[in-house]
Amino acid sequence: MMKSICRFCLYIFIVLFLFPFSAYTQASGKKFVVVIDAGHGGKDPGAIGRIIREKNINLGIALKLGALIRENHPDVKVVYTRDRDIFVELQQRANIANRVKADLFISIHTNSATNRSAYGTETYTLGLARTEENLRVAKRENSVILLEDDFSKRYEGFDPNSTESYIMFEFLQDKHLEQSINLASSIQRQFKNSAKRVDRGVRQAGFLVLRNTGMPSVLIEVGYISNRNEEAYLASEKGQLQMAKSIYNAFCDYKSDCDRKQGAVVSRNGAKEKTDSSLQSENRTIVVTKTNSEKSSASSGSEIVYKIQIMVSPKKYGEKNSCFKGLSPVSYYRENGLYKYTYGETTDRKKLLQELPRVRKLFKDAFIISFKDGVKVK
Repeated sequence: MMKSICRFCLYIFIVLFLFPFSAYTQASGKKFVVVIDAGHGGKDPGAIGRIIREKNINLGIALKLGALIRENHPDVKVVYTRDRDIFVELQQRANIANRVKADLFISIHTNSATNRSAYGTETYTLGLARTEENLRVAKRENSVILLEDDFSKRYEGFDPNSTESYIMFEFLQDKHLEQSINLASSIQRQFKNSAKRVDRGVRQAGFLVLRNTGMPSVLIEVGYISNRNEEAYLASEKGQLQMAKSIYNAFCDYKSDCDRKQGAVVSRNGAKEKTDSSLQSENRTIVVTKTNSEKSSASSGSEIVYKIQIMVSPKKYGEKNSCFKGLSPVSYYRENGLYKYTYGETTDRKKLLQELPRVRKLFKDAFIISFKDGVKVK
């Protein structure tokens, strides 16, 4: 099993370096590419309800979402992993996204539970399942690989029904975690405010389809097919359109944020506008920087202080946690609802530049950030 975990981690390393594209680093003039993945399909029905199968709900919402984007965003290329009722292997879904160098991957699914009263929406990003419920959802969605030929060899012995197989997700450092969580949070807000659905929150779990993609990615559970009322809603054209519009609104917010970072903003109807001069001149974000003992670590004077950012997480860790791999001192600051962990603190940038190669042996995506008067300078 440990050999399998090591092979998995090596594969992730290769994916992230062979496909180093991100919505935040689009090449000039390149169309923004979004891959929409309708879960299940063909011989894999997904969860089965009283009046509809999951695969049909997923496809209906996916096609409506893609149509909205194509109609209103001519600068966006929409790619479907499937646009009809066919079976597509999990690895192939990720391959499609990587092959077209997607900037965003959205996977649409429908939940199910033995408790028929369960209802509401959830959006997942890649990570280790911290609850039994999240693990249950991941196991159910990953079990589709059992329908694939030679799945054991293709997925390096991964057993979707074995809790032990999910240990590997503890060690994955998703370089797109912040973007993925931001999108997931926006989707959940839209479900609650626009579609008036119950918000069950943003969660993390070990989904194979997200593991192999090299861009910001989310997996959406649009509701519970096992709940009679929610199934009827999701089976209806009205319900599917409302869910698609909610995801579309979140996509627009995400895309606008990407464009703003490149000097332009895009409205919900896809029209590009020049960024306001006040936005162009805004080059810093005020954040609170703290050590793990809650003491401020911002400089007391007006000097610029440099640190090495090593990782981002939705969770707060103690400074002796093993996830820091022995680095000390480690501090953190909070931004956009995430804990961003840093190592070291000095006014001498050259000193950190000399230290950076050693840190990158432990955290390959580490980079130097700076603060002035408690403000992170961008």
